[in-house]
Amino acid sequence: MSLVLEVEAPPFREDATGAIRIGNSRVLLELVIRAFQDGASPESIVQRYSTLLLSDVYTTIGYYLRHQEAVEAYLNHREQLAESIHQRLSAVQPDLSLIRSRLLAQKQP
Repeated sequence: MSLVLEVEAPPFREDATGAIRIGNSRVLLELVIRAFQDGASPESIVQRYSTLLLSDVYTTIGYYLRHQEAVEAYLNHREQLAESIHQRLSAVQPDLSLIRSRLLAQKQP
């Protein structure tokens, strides 16, 4: 009996916003990689995100380990995008700390 070796593509798919998701789940690549970097095992990542398949998590981590530079570049881009969105939202939303302070002041006798 011989083992048939197959090349498997990583279980990634890009959504309409350009985010990479794992397998058939809505779990983002950055969530899996950051959990792994924080010391989470593939099994604990699957417990945290129950829509993931264990084999997809292992494949994702293996892909990351073989392509760290490219994955880190993607993760940095995503972090910059998130920061940009946060800044735009902060610019158009009122400063809620002032409202909170007023409400707390009114509450005190």
